[in-house]
Amino acid sequence: HCTVYCIALQSGGSVLDAVERGCARCEMEQCDGSVGYGGSPDESGETTLDALIMNGDTMEVGAVADLRRIKNAIGVARAVMEHTEHTLLVGESASVFAENMGFIAEDLTTNKSVNIFSEWLKGSCQPNYRKNVSPDPSKSCGPYRPKATWKQSKRARHANIHAHDTIGMIALDRDGHVAAGTSTNGLTHKVPGRVGDSPIVGAGAYVDSLAGGAAATGDGDVMMRFLPSYLAVELMRAGVDPSAACKSAISRIKRHYSEFFGAIICANTTGHYGAACNKIPGLTKFHFMVANSETNTPVLKSVDCF
Repeated sequence: HCTVYCIALQSGGSVLDAVERGCARCEMEQCDGSVGYGGSPDESGETTLDALIMNGDTMEVGAVADLRRIKNAIGVARAVMEHTEHTLLVGESASVFAENMGFIAEDLTTNKSVNIFSEWLKGSCQPNYRKNVSPDPSKSCGPYRPKATWKQSKRARHANIHAHDTIGMIALDRDGHVAAGTSTNGLTHKVPGRVGDSPIVGAGAYVDSLAGGAAATGDGDVMMRFLPSYLAVELMRAGVDPSAACKSAISRIKRHYSEFFGAIICANTTGHYGAACNKIPGLTKFHFMVANSETNTPVLKSVDCF
């Protein structure tokens, strides 16, 4: 089972409310350990959060990255959108902004994240995301320095499907309003300061009420280089059906990184949806949730990876 995605066709609250509440619930429930507090400690043992929310009517976006001490990352992202002219705030300054906006500062560390971190230290800091440094990152902890060598060493990428995951949501209502949101605590054992695809517009998510929406999950460092959510929405704008749009976005990445871990979901303005994922050992199917006003209860769907 992978990330939960939701397409909520609902009367009542706005699509932005639906996306914010859905992501916030996942943050509090620490979905899969990869969303919210107490998960994915970085090289210093700290949990930091990334989130994004986008309004498909106005094309406004609010996002935060490397957010510290604040549990409700998606709420802060919405505050960036609604209370500033900016799109993305990062790091310590984003946390100060959040506190000024009334969000409570609290420790994001839990017993679980402390244990993950201490086990990692005991295991010579394996896995990590360093390359071309000394001491040898495949054998020892840092601090690391650049390696005085001309030879570029290529380390195998870690396809741990539980190390990076995201909640991504697309919401569409009867009047054609579309919104999208993402929230994640990033990559376990990431280099402090690392930002993945989730808070990057067009990478983690993208939405345009005239075309549809898309949201992605997986190896954000690779996926953000291809703006898969933007690509999928542009394909749907050109009339491509959501499943095919999703597949094209994944195929574009596969051309360069055949072994990458990732998936994307797409929904167009008529409420049709689809998903696609790259087939690697450990990921042969991608699961996502769909809810609409008829069923009212979310239905678990899956797609075979290719």
